[in-house]
Amino acid sequence: MSELTCLILALVMWFVHVLTQGAFAGGALGIPFLVSPRDQKAEPQGLLYPRASRALSNYVENFVPFAAADLGLIATGHTGGWGATLWIVMRIFYLPLYLIGVSHVRSLVWAASLVGLVMMIWRLA
Repeated sequence: MSELTCLILALVMWFVHVLTQGAFAGGALGIPFLVSPRDQKAEPQGLLYPRASRALSNYVENFVPFAAADLGLIATGHTGGWGATLWIVMRIFYLPLYLIGVSHVRSLVWAASLVGLVMMIWRLA
């Protein structure tokens, strides 16, 4: 996959994360809370909304360096490596693994995505 394709897929995955979190918010927090000014803290019910929220936070933390490295590769013409592809494929697997609670495999998938990021940075160097 090209770096541009991976960047587009990474943006799609951001939307998937946001929409997944939103889909679980109503059941976990209640619609009255969601339409309120949220002055009071609500305790979410269930596991899926908190997991989706943590997965989104993790994605955002990892998306920023990915986007920087990917745009750097695109701008300098240092393309053709597998780093961006590895990163996006692992991030696609990460969300469902987090939602269903597969701890160790999820951590390995996250580590593999970091390997992809290091591969991208290496090509920039």
